[in-house]
Amino acid sequence: MGLFSQRKVPYAEIRAFSVHILTASGSFLAFLGVVAAAEGRFVSMFWWLGLALLVDGIDGPIARRLRVSEVLPSWSGVMLDNIIDYVTYVLLPAFALYQSHMIGEPLSFVAAALIVVSSAIYYADSGMKTAENFFSGFPVVWNMVVFSFFVIQPSSLVAMAIVLVSVGLTFAPIQFLHPVRVKRLRPLNLTVFGIWCATGFYALIASFDAPKVIEGLFLASGIYLYVIGAVLQFLPKLGARAAETRAEF
Repeated sequence: MGLFSQRKVPYAEIRAFSVHILTASGSFLAFLGVVAAAEGRFVSMFWWLGLALLVDGIDGPIARRLRVSEVLPSWSGVMLDNIIDYVTYVLLPAFALYQSHMIGEPLSFVAAALIVVSSAIYYADSGMKTAENFFSGFPVVWNMVVFSFFVIQPSSLVAMAIVLVSVGLTFAPIQFLHPVRVKRLRPLNLTVFGIWCATGFYALIASFDAPKVIEGLFLASGIYLYVIGAVLQFLPKLGARAAETRAEF
């Protein structure tokens, strides 16, 4: 019995370390995205980025189920995840923005520089979440913002204005929504987030040439997700009673 127990320990460590490998695979998917962006294949780039985000979405629950932090306490899954997140949420989208010259050649470079520097500082903030799981400040989800630029194709001035406002809000005490973890208006938030994902997926399949109705739904849902955190911040009672009712069950 003792020998069997000793054999289970290495197996648990192998399983736990495999989760770290899964997380780290996101960096390779991001690298493939960089190659695609460098070659001007932005649709392919976003497919690679989507796969990286899928990995980012599933590795956490797996890690918690396998108790990775307990089995391998000397390896920081949080640190690894933050590195991958910075590459996929910030660095790759900023490079795509620069490489596409969407805002014009000089402004695209300036916008990318502002994005990567402000986001690096944001990742060092240990207080980026509120007690209700809102993000404090714009949560540097530049993958969503830049993807929206490719879908909507705004003018260079509008795109640059959005970048400047978002960079500024990165350091402002303004709440931004986490669509899954925030309890207030959660059913509505998840529905709107689902609409944004579905219409974005359609636009990607259509190589960013989606019908206007799809673009309209994509834009409306994106605006909602961008501003609803601030709305709930300044109207604190909105949706609070529904959240408290669900918490009682």
